[in-house]
This record gives sequence, structure tokens and C-alpha cells, in this order.
Amino acid sequence: MNARQPEQLPLTRSSVLAAHDVIKSRAHRTPIFTSSSLSAGITAGNNLYFKAENLQKGGAFKFRGASFNLSRLSHEELQRGVCTHSSGNHAGALALAAKERGIKCFVVMVKIDAVRSYGAEIMFCEPNAPARAATLAMVQARTGATFIPPYDAINTILGQGTAFLELSEQVPEKLAAVITPVGGGGLLAGTALAAEGTGVRVFGAEPAGADDCARGLEEGKRREDVDANTIADGLRTPVGVLNFPIIQEKVERVIVVSDEEVIEAMRLLWERLKLVVEPSSATAFAAVRNPAFRELGIKGPIGIILSGGNVDMSKPLPWVVL
Repeated sequence: MNARQPEQLPLTRSSVLAAHDVIKSRAHRTPIFTSSSLSAGITAGNNLYFKAENLQKGGAFKFRGASFNLSRLSHEELQRGVCTHSSGNHAGALALAAKERGIKCFVVMVKIDAVRSYGAEIMFCEPNAPARAATLAMVQARTGATFIPPYDAINTILGQGTAFLELSEQVPEKLAAVITPVGGGGLLAGTALAAEGTGVRVFGAEPAGADDCARGLEEGKRREDVDANTIADGLRTPVGVLNFPIIQEKVERVIVVSDEEVIEAMRLLWERLKLVVEPSSATAFAAVRNPAFRELGIKGPIGIILSGGNVDMSKPLPWVVL
């Protein structure tokens, strides 16, 4: 007899712990990096601990949420396959997670090369949200595949929060704070849930060209749209409906940084840690170096989640002037 789909888990720290128990055999336990020179650049003398999710399967933290989503599907749903629309790392993560389980994956508008190499079937559409949604609806009608949202879904949020659980276990001292990038908000919301009750202060980082979350927090309501203009292409999306109230309740502040700050942070991470990180990933480190963060007066170690490392190597690096 085929298994039925499990009930949805509540959005709590205990659910993040349950998610980690499920995916820890599939996801990499990514390493922690430190740098005395980068830590010395923070005026409060904080030790910085970088969680290298750019070394995760698929090159980003997104594999965590994708893998947990698949674990929650029934046998019948797995047999029909999964689908999503994403121009970023979620598509590659879902395609890889599906490949590992031997199921079909259908993706609308993505970073084509990596996703195709994982065996996903790719559908093209116009580069806008209505076209993606319409194309995805046609794919679902044709295949019966289950839609796996990139950030605005319970299982996605819980899966992403597992990165913080590992980070807190791996560092040799108790963290005072943790900071993650925020686009759709899956990683930040999951981190906030995972950190609940630990005494760790949670912060987000956002580029000025896509600062809908920070502005929404100031206004007290979620902003529906974002007129994105930033080098951090993975953050050019409005924060999710499920994610915003979690961030609103449990995240102390979202720090906004300029593209220039992001580029400098990215350069430093490549140079000092020898890590290939994308601009979206460098946004969290840029925020820690920003005066607004320093003015918070945080005493103690700071965890920084480096979200991904999928950089288009055919283009010049942003700090290189040709």
C-alpha cells in the first residue's frame, strides 16, 4: 500500500530539528571557515564564522529545502515528478535532489546549463512572473508534477533552517548573532525558527536595489512587489507570504547595503577565504562590515551563512575593471 503524504509540520524550531534528521544523510554538512584578518576588521572584535553553503550540493543552501520537500511527498507524488519555476539556485537544487531519487523534474526558466546536467526537463517562457506561472500551470496539467516553491512554503523554510543548526554545532563557542541574505526569505525565516530559544540574535542582509523586506519591516506590512536593481541577482524577489511574518516577529533587523559594499565583500571572501561566492552570498558579510551593523554593539561570535557560489565564470568578476 502506497504511503500517504504526511501532515504539514508547524513552523517551529522542533520542526527544523526534525527536518535536519531527515536530510542530514543527503545534504553535505558544509564546513566552517574563519579568518583572523576578516574578524579583525570588525570594530567590536567579534570572531566571524562563515558557514560555506556555497559548497553544498548544487552550489547553494537551496538543496536543503528541495531535499526536505521531496521527503514529504507521497509515493504517488514522487512517481509523477516535481516542477518549479526559478531563474536561480532553487531550480538546480530541485533538479539534483530529484535526480538522486530517480524522479522526473520539470523546470520553467532557469540557469540552463547546470539544471540540464542534472537531467531536468526545461521549458522556456518570457522572463516575467505571469509567464512563469502560466507555463508552470501548463506543465502541471500535462505531467501531474507537484510544484515545489523556491522559498514560500513550509517544508522549504524548515529545510533551509537546518544550515543554522549545523553552524551552531560546529563553532567552538556560543554564537551571539547570525546573519543571512534575504531575497524570498526562506533561509532567513528558517534560520530565525532554528535559532528560537537559543539566545542568538538573528539578522538579515539585503541589497539597496532590492530592499523590499527592510522597507516592509519599517512599514509594518509585506511589500508585494520589488523593483529589483542589484548585482545580487539571487535576491531580486519579494519576500514570501509565509516568510514575512516570521521575519517580522523573530528577526531583529535587516541591514541594507550597497552594490559597492557587496562587491567588496565578495572580493574579500574570494581573496582571504579562497571561496567562490556569488554576490547574493556576499551580501551577509557586506552587512556585517556596514556601520549600521557595527552600531548594534554585538559582543561575541557572529555566524555568517554564505548562501551560494554559482558564479557565471564566462563574465568578468565585478571588481575587475577591463
